[in-house]
Amino acid sequence: MAEPEVLTMTVVEAATALGVSRSTAYECVRTGQLRAVRLGRRLVVPRSAIDELLAGSISVRANPIGHPDEPRASSSVER
Repeated sequence: MAEPEVLTMTVVEAATALGVSRSTAYECVRTGQLRAVRLGRRLVVPRSAIDELLAGSISVRANPIGHPDEPRASSSVER
């Protein structure tokens, strides 16, 4: 028998799927950029919310300023 299709993912799984940090994903949920549903004490992201985000109906920066994966810009500030 085939396993049922998983319709939701955790916010951390959504962050991994989108290529953003965990904190960025939670911030996107908090600001409404990424739709999430609370099921009891769990916060889950419907797979359809990922599709909507990627379809361009909502935008999110994939590499926010200060993200650890972002190379640091060299500073040319004179002192």
